[in-house]
Amino acid sequence: MAQPDHGADTRRDRLDSPALNVDSRNENTDSLFGQRAFMHFWGARIFTAAANQMRSVAVAWQIYQLTGDAMDIGIVGLFQFLPRIFLTATAGNMADTHDRKALAIGSQIVQVIVLGALLALTLTHTVNRHWIFALIFVSGAARTFEMPATASLLPSLVPSFMLGRAIALNASGIQAAFIVGPALAGLLYGFGEGVVYGVTLALFVGAAIGYFSIPSAPHERRPVEGGEWQRFTDGLRFIRSRRIILGAISLDLFAVLFGGATALMPILAVELLHTGAWGLGLMRSAPAVGALLMSAFLAKVPLKKDVGRIMFLSVAVYAVATIGFGLSSNLWLSLVLLAILGAADMISMVIRGSLVQMQTPDHMRGRVSAVSSIFIGASNQLGEFESGVTAAWFGAVPAVILGGVCSLSVTILWMRWFPQLLKADKLE
Repeated sequence: MAQPDHGADTRRDRLDSPALNVDSRNENTDSLFGQRAFMHFWGARIFTAAANQMRSVAVAWQIYQLTGDAMDIGIVGLFQFLPRIFLTATAGNMADTHDRKALAIGSQIVQVIVLGALLALTLTHTVNRHWIFALIFVSGAARTFEMPATASLLPSLVPSFMLGRAIALNASGIQAAFIVGPALAGLLYGFGEGVVYGVTLALFVGAAIGYFSIPSAPHERRPVEGGEWQRFTDGLRFIRSRRIILGAISLDLFAVLFGGATALMPILAVELLHTGAWGLGLMRSAPAVGALLMSAFLAKVPLKKDVGRIMFLSVAVYAVATIGFGLSSNLWLSLVLLAILGAADMISMVIRGSLVQMQTPDHMRGRVSAVSSIFIGASNQLGEFESGVTAAWFGAVPAVILGGVCSLSVTILWMRWFPQLLKADKLE
């Protein structure tokens, strides 16, 4: 909020003040450190996002080629999510009590080991569904620690006056990686799974180097009282005490849980759209294209009022686009619908992320981010399992359409159950 103007004389006195000159020098120093730290962080996040997308495309296509079973595609999502049930409390507490940079580096090293194993098994033709499930489980465990650590690391790297711009730039870079990663994986898959896994392995190595090269700065870590579970439940109570935050993240959980069609793309690519791995790569990239365009638009035209209604509208558009995607038998129409789906999800994500960041103190960011990661993981990985199960029961197309209908129903229910969220006016 802007400070009141007390007149030219007072302003001149402030400009001549030695204390202000010291503050200005400190701000310049903080700004230079923040820019340098952010660039390393940003590069590492882009590498990680692209690597995760490439691995997801390769694993989904590979296991479908191995077994031809929609249930196995869903089980991949389940094995990615299971570690969060057991490790999220520990991950959130560690992000508040340990070096977040070290946690991020450690998670990348584990991912390097996982990709190295997938590459070796693929090249020796000994890969099977059991190895894939086991390695994806280990990868999911690493990501459980990575998410709260990196989510809470960024605000500690840049001064507060740079945070908004840093968050926007970080989101844009990740969306760009979401575009390039799947498309590149689809193209490289034509040269073999080993090529995709090799490039993905290199990206994880680059991410580890990026996190390692972030310049260190002393940041206070407050001692957290109570046992591990008690500390984690502090985050749960914090979220529960704020109906707007609870409504926002639970809306995302159930809307994406039912509406997510990502897991079924390999089946739809082959059986409905009659395309190959390159088409699957384009399909996985299309939502990110829409999200990137929408993030650029929001940077030019920021949300100023009626953010609650806008968020509900965006989730409804997401659901309708999902239904349309399930009904489409044309690749290019499907790509357009997926881009619309991604744009709508970006609007919802910006609003949700802003609400959570503004109302969470730094000493609780790790635990709140850990709780939020359970919701995100349930909506994404557990959503993939739900999609695989319904596809095995009813078929891929009915599963996508049913998911979109359920997502739309959730939107209507949440408008009734969380009127505070519907009436939210500004991101302040």
